[in-house]
Amino acid sequence: MRAILSVSDKARIADFARGLQELGIEIFSTGGTKKSLEAAGIRVHGIFELTGFPEILDGRVKTLHPAVHGGILARRDLPQHLAELAENQIEAIDIVVVNLYPFVETVACGDVSLDEALENIDIGGPTMIRSAAKNFPFVMVIVDPEDYEPVLSRLRQGNVDLTERKRLAQKAFQHVAIYDTAIAQYLGEETFPEQMTIALKKAYQLRYGENPHQKAVFYTQQDVKYGQGGLAFLEHLSGPEVSFNNLLDFDAALNIFGDFSDPTVAVMKHTNSCGLASHDDLAEAYRRALSGDPLAAFGGVVAANRTIDLATAEEINKTHYDAILAPDYAAEALELLGRKKSLRLVKVPMLETNQKQLDFRYIQGGFLVQTMDFLAEEEFQPRTVTNRQPTEKELSDLLFAWKAVKGIKSNAIVVAKDKTLLGMGTGQPSRVVSVELAMKRAGDRARGSVLASDAFFPFTDGPELAIQGGVTAIIQPGGSIRDKEVIELANKYNVAMAFTGVRHFRH
Repeated sequence: MRAILSVSDKARIADFARGLQELGIEIFSTGGTKKSLEAAGIRVHGIFELTGFPEILDGRVKTLHPAVHGGILARRDLPQHLAELAENQIEAIDIVVVNLYPFVETVACGDVSLDEALENIDIGGPTMIRSAAKNFPFVMVIVDPEDYEPVLSRLRQGNVDLTERKRLAQKAFQHVAIYDTAIAQYLGEETFPEQMTIALKKAYQLRYGENPHQKAVFYTQQDVKYGQGGLAFLEHLSGPEVSFNNLLDFDAALNIFGDFSDPTVAVMKHTNSCGLASHDDLAEAYRRALSGDPLAAFGGVVAANRTIDLATAEEINKTHYDAILAPDYAAEALELLGRKKSLRLVKVPMLETNQKQLDFRYIQGGFLVQTMDFLAEEEFQPRTVTNRQPTEKELSDLLFAWKAVKGIKSNAIVVAKDKTLLGMGTGQPSRVVSVELAMKRAGDRARGSVLASDAFFPFTDGPELAIQGGVTAIIQPGGSIRDKEVIELANKYNVAMAFTGVRHFRH
């Protein structure tokens, strides 16, 4: 038997090669891999001994030769193929071990020239991988060092069955597909090209999906242009394994925090913030967030965009939660919260929203793809459309509520005061029903509060209900054919109203 070994990642390759040599398998190799194996005392032949041709063009061409690909691609069950090999003095190659130039690692460094990036695009490697994978009934292809020992074990037993060869081939084609996706991403200039592939890497198996009868896995997106972020860097510190639904709530919290620079705490339930507050004292921010809906908070997720200190941990510890997310924990806070064996503690870096990244949503038959939703500068200077301007405090609360309503599912309404969410209405087909729910949750605390609506009010019924409940200022996109009637209503009750000109639906 003959094997070609040509790897960029040389982890464990010497041990694998030694195992092949002990089985009497003849080894051929290229460049750095050959030197590495020879340094380990392994007898290895150069590829030129197969091809009779030297490496040329600074190593760009070394394995692209009929002596290599003929030996890989020949079907052993076809006499014609075997005759052609003999006629051309080509011997069969039975094992191909290749992993590719570190293109992703190279371009991820950021300060990389186009020339350097292009030199790290592997050509011969993917070609050998594809040739071997195409002919997997007769040729084993290995791209992952994790497969070295299992393959050696099977070879020692004298048989690598078709099922295992097929598994290795599938893995090989996927390996090349991920590699090609990274190159296409790097070279791409269009936001929405005619064709697109998404590269995903399995992070870990989940116990189950949204419901216990559903199977689930967490994959992280591999993107050389924008890198990995957010939950790809989740660190599980304590408690049971993170669940599918936990990850959904974590993601919703991170999307909210992308708009908040002040210390902020969110209490998440079913991907909505049933509590949200900003305050310089994180423990106070938590207390205010909890006041948004203490009943709904039970069993939810607490998320903070600052390190959780002991004072905050002591407050959190008074209520039962499923998980806590923060960029870090003080040692005393981690020790206290870690005593609850049913409480998941996770650490995730906070990142600003990248406006250039794409938002993918699966629908039956395909994906909807859009750029990320974000808050534009002009939204922080909303246009007052009523006779009365909002007071300084009202404006502060209006901007808080506007950022909060962006993270809640439509039709979304937020009632807030003192940078604290008092009540919210979410996911209702009727906007006025969302107002009813938000006002009911806020109750008597709504006196002197502000209201934010993620889209315009189509009628005056919603604003009137809010005003009667004590709301003194309203922020909304505007743009309804009944804007004039809504503004007149606000003027009638001396309520300030501001238009942002931007809608933030979240379905």
